[in-house]
Amino acid sequence: MRQTIIENLAAGRRKRRRRWIIVNSILLLLACILSIAMLMIGNTIYPVSDVIRVLMGESVDGATFAVNTIRLPRMLAGLFAGIAFGIAGNTFQTMLRNPLANPDILGITAGSSVAALFCILILRTSNTTISIAAVIAGLVTVVILYLLAKGKSFSVGRLILVGIGIQAMLSAVISYFLLIGAQQDIATALRWLSGSLNGSQMNAIFPLILTVLICAPIVILLGKHLSILELGEQSASSLGLNTDKSRMLLILSSVCMIAIATATTGPIAFVAFLSGPIAKRLVGIGFSNVIPSGLVGLNLVLAADLIGQFMFEVRFPVGIITGLLGAPYLLYLLIRMNRKGSL
Repeated sequence: MRQTIIENLAAGRRKRRRRWIIVNSILLLLACILSIAMLMIGNTIYPVSDVIRVLMGESVDGATFAVNTIRLPRMLAGLFAGIAFGIAGNTFQTMLRNPLANPDILGITAGSSVAALFCILILRTSNTTISIAAVIAGLVTVVILYLLAKGKSFSVGRLILVGIGIQAMLSAVISYFLLIGAQQDIATALRWLSGSLNGSQMNAIFPLILTVLICAPIVILLGKHLSILELGEQSASSLGLNTDKSRMLLILSSVCMIAIATATTGPIAFVAFLSGPIAKRLVGIGFSNVIPSGLVGLNLVLAADLIGQFMFEVRFPVGIITGLLGAPYLLYLLIRMNRKGSL
């Protein structure tokens, strides 16, 4: 009897692992297809052979400039921003055990947006300064959220309500900056606020690439710790996890990614909100959801950008498309949680 139970558990684990590997492989293949499509498709469509030759360093008339200067930076910006938003959103949702507890709803993205917009419209600083300011503002927002939500005892519900309030306040600050900003900068700021990959340049996206390459592996390595934190504070502590240290590393890594991604591409709506739940639905339970969330995030951004650029007569920024996808899900989630009494 005992042997049969052990065999059934082992078989179930192998089945879940196989599903995790298959789903991640499909998501990775889809990401490759979308990345190649972004390099091929534009005002002029270039064959895959020309794109590969350009990437290998050869000079191809017309294709070299279009791919290296315009399409490659745009694709890399969408790819790494999608990974950053996806992993960071899943981290907060898992750690706080609530699908609403993501950087968009909590106001963390808005905090970074205020700092970046202040640098763009008021100070007119360099991209490096914008990135640093966005990270600092994101961390400050997290600290304020925690202090206001702590009270006598920490409550995730209180945290979400405080986050919604902070987001509303920061949205008012953003509107104020748009009112007092120079007229010639308003169009750029509005395009940035909608979440856009337009005008991406290699030197501007380098901080994003570096941040994701450093912070994403940290969150991936702490994936088991994140799953344990999902059990709750007492359960995690009883299992021997240093909850404070793990939570601090996860928050710092996630905020850095979300802040730099926001400073680079603008606040691409709902990617952080959607990636975790979609990934969890695809891979199921039993294994870390960090890598699938990053892959879902980058696929969402790349697919939404292609749809926004080429599916309509007017070209829309990527954030408009992801917003159209995320808003109905947010309403559905709020209605469902309200019926369950989770709000």
